[in-house]
Amino acid sequence: MSEFTPVLLAPSAQVGANLQAWLAGNGGLGLRRALSDPAAIIPLLRQADLRGMGGAGFPTWRKWAAVAEQPGGQDKYVLCNGNEDEPGTFKDRVLLERSPHQVIEGALIAALAVGANQLRLYVNPHQRASLASLREAVQQWRQHALWDELCGALGRPLELHVVESSGLYIGGEETAVIASIEGGFPFPRSKPPYPAEQGVDGRPTLVNNVETLANVPHILRNGADWYAALGRGQAHGSKLYSLSGDVLRPGLYELPMGISLRELVFGQGGGMLLDRPFKAVFTGGPSNTLLTAADLDVALDFDSLRDRHSSLGTGAMIVISAGTSIVRKVAEYVDFFAAGSCGQCPPCKTGTYQLSRLLRRIDTGSGVTKDLRALESLCELLPGSGRCALVDGAVTVVRSSLEQFGDEYRQQLLDYPRGG
Repeated sequence: MSEFTPVLLAPSAQVGANLQAWLAGNGGLGLRRALSDPAAIIPLLRQADLRGMGGAGFPTWRKWAAVAEQPGGQDKYVLCNGNEDEPGTFKDRVLLERSPHQVIEGALIAALAVGANQLRLYVNPHQRASLASLREAVQQWRQHALWDELCGALGRPLELHVVESSGLYIGGEETAVIASIEGGFPFPRSKPPYPAEQGVDGRPTLVNNVETLANVPHILRNGADWYAALGRGQAHGSKLYSLSGDVLRPGLYELPMGISLRELVFGQGGGMLLDRPFKAVFTGGPSNTLLTAADLDVALDFDSLRDRHSSLGTGAMIVISAGTSIVRKVAEYVDFFAAGSCGQCPPCKTGTYQLSRLLRRIDTGSGVTKDLRALESLCELLPGSGRCALVDGAVTVVRSSLEQFGDEYRQQLLDYPRGG
C-alpha cells in the first residue's frame, strides 16, 4: 500500500483537551473559513461526498440541508452521537478522549451550517476518560474568541452541553438519542417524521456520529478535492477501522476508504494468529453480512460492500480464524442483541430471544433438526418488525451465517443427534 498520512489520528490532532495545541496545529481554520461563508458549507460537503460514519453511510450534506431548510427563528438542535456500544467498535471513544477538539469544531460548523442554537454532545457514560476530556475541551471553547464570533454569526447564543447517554446499545439509534435528550427512556420512534423535521421537543434536529463530525474541520480547511484524494477508486476520504479478533495486531487504524480487506487484515493487522487460515469477518460490527476468504479483495467502502450485500457499518472488523465456531460467535452476538432490545416492539423482544435460545441449543449440542428449521423460519418472519434496525441486524448475521456456514450448523446436529 502506498504511504498514507492519517488525518483524524495524526499526531497533531492527538492533543487531548489542550485547545491551544489544537489551534497551533491548524485547528480552528475550518471554523474560521466556515464563518467567512456559511452558505458554502453544505455545498462543500456535497462535493466532498462525506458519508455518515455511524453505520448507514448516508450522505452527510443531505441531512444538513434538510435541517437548514427548516424555518428559522426557532430552536434547532445538533446532536453529536457518541453512544458507541456495539461489540468490536471503539473508534469514537478514541477520538473523544485523544482529540475532542476536532469533534467539537465539526459540531460547531454543523450548528453554523444549519442555523442551530442548541448543541448536545451525547456520550456513553461508561467512557469516563472520553467524558472528562470532552468536558474540559468544551470549557476551553466557551472562553475562546471564536465562540463569540460563532454566536454573533448565529444571531443568538449557542447552548452547548455534554450529555451522558443511557449506556444502552439501543440508545445509539438516532430517534432514541432524541428521546434521551428529552429526558426519557431511549425508545426508538417510527419514521416519518424524520428528525430533520421533528426531533428534540418537536424541533428540527441533526444527528451525526462522532467520526462524521471529526472529518468536517479538515474538509473545510483543505477542500473537497483533498478529501476525495484520500480514498481509493471511487471512494472518498479516510476511514477508521476497528480491527479485532484473531489477528496479530488488533487496533484502530485510519486508512484510505476503499482499501481491501486483505490489506487491512494481512497488511495492517499482521495476518492471522498462529498462522491459522482466515475464515470470516463480521463487518461493521456483528449486525451485518459475513464476508469470507472469497471476499478478501473486496474494497472496504460503503458502495463496494453494498454490492456484496454487506455493509461497512461503523468500520468494525471482527476477524475469525479457522477452528473458531461460527455458530458460537453468532450465538454470542445474538445474545447481545436480545439483551439490548428495549422491549417496545414485541416481535423484536421475543424474536431476538428465540433466535438466541435456538442458537444456544444448537451450539451446545442440544439442538434438533426442527430447531434449525425454526431458526430459518424466524429469519423470514422477523425483518421489518421493529421500529429500529436491531432485530434486522440480528437476523442479518444469523441468515448470513446459515448461508455461508450452513454445514457447521448441520454438523452440530449430526454430532449430537436428538431426533427432530
